[in-house]
Amino acid sequence: MPDWLANMEPHWAWLSLGVLLAAAEIVAPGFFLIWVGAAAVVTGVIAWVVPLSVPLQLGIFAALSFVALYGGRRWLKANPITTTDPHLNQRGGRLVGEVLTVTKAIEDGRGRAKVGDGEWPVRGPDVAEGTKVRVVSADGGVLVVEPA
Repeated sequence: MPDWLANMEPHWAWLSLGVLLAAAEIVAPGFFLIWVGAAAVVTGVIAWVVPLSVPLQLGIFAALSFVALYGGRRWLKANPITTTDPHLNQRGGRLVGEVLTVTKAIEDGRGRAKVGDGEWPVRGPDVAEGTKVRVVSADGGVLVVEPA
């Protein structure tokens, strides 16, 4: 073990761990590491103010982690994060209501339609190429259409 690590005050280790966990939450978001990081920071502050043995610090960290995770989970359940854009990252959902041009005739319920500068697979009643259709829903990567 390096000398600098062996001589480090425990509170600095806890504070460093808390900052690293908060940074990890930014890199790999999941709204989990931030609570454990907060518990590490609080443990570091407690260890700074009151000299405690390392096993007691580990016990405090474990208890604070549990309380922070449980409290954060309850708070998120009571205050869900809502979005102003319910179709964020759902390109097919964003196309509902749009009028498209069929580029490959819909036969046996399947065809293709022009969307922007590309084509998407579509499903709906049989229509000829060049027909205008309206998107009524999206089923995965397939747009469900009806004649416009």
